[in-house]
Amino acid sequence: MNLIQIYKKFPTQQDCLKHLELVRWNNIPKCPYCKSENQTPLKNTSRYHCNNCNTSYSVTVGTIFHKTKCDLQKWFLAITLVLNAKKGISARQLARDIEVTKDTSWYMLMRIRKAFKEYGELLEGIIEVDETYVGGKNKNRHNDKKTKGGQGRGGEDKTPVFGMLQRDGNVKAAKVNDVSGKTLKGAIKANVKKGAQIMSDEWKSYNGLALLYGHDIVKHGMGEYVNGAVHTNTLEGFWSLLKRGVIGQFHYVTPTYLNKYIDEFCFRYNNRNNTEIFNLTLQKAVA
Repeated sequence: MNLIQIYKKFPTQQDCLKHLELVRWNNIPKCPYCKSENQTPLKNTSRYHCNNCNTSYSVTVGTIFHKTKCDLQKWFLAITLVLNAKKGISARQLARDIEVTKDTSWYMLMRIRKAFKEYGELLEGIIEVDETYVGGKNKNRHNDKKTKGGQGRGGEDKTPVFGMLQRDGNVKAAKVNDVSGKTLKGAIKANVKKGAQIMSDEWKSYNGLALLYGHDIVKHGMGEYVNGAVHTNTLEGFWSLLKRGVIGQFHYVTPTYLNKYIDEFCFRYNNRNNTEIFNLTLQKAVA
């Protein structure tokens, strides 16, 4: 959905609430505290009284919209802007677009990213694996702020990120403490079915994968990037999207919040062909 469609479909707060009730409850209100459907609508409000546990509630209780002071239409617009922004949208830009403060837009974005978190099924088939480093570029720093080892396998101020991508399927990625064999192979075992065909570069941490998986290697160090069906170019393309977002939109992401930004990019990528991505986001937001 685009902004015009949001305005037309949800012109009022009540329209947004009704849609959330459809998505969350299928129009049969259920108490979020005791799960009872024995309720009474409260007059002149969008709230309900639970006749079982004697509490009142609305459809936003326990969701990313809980206790928000912003109109739900602004939330819906924010979700749409994030979903349609291939490289992400900054908090300042969102604040200008929906007329809220920067702090409010940052809070909304982090709540939306919380809804983007996916777990999903194990990856199978042909799996590309690769590690990358997220952080600033030495060439863009002042001389007194340049760091050692700023290129290649990261520098002292960069955060390692590991990703696994199923060909013609989904991607999973997250920051890691290091790129040792124990860490990377542990992540692969937790997210990839045994017997899958792993494609990687020649990084030593992937040694030993052939004990549980098929394992093909493309030798980047020798200038080899494609050898028939053996390559990691699809995952490299995902890394480029992530880094363009960090550099061009967010400029800087702290390691504390990096996984939330990665979740956003993974969710958009995994649902790139899903025409119901807006309602899927709402389903996860009210789950």
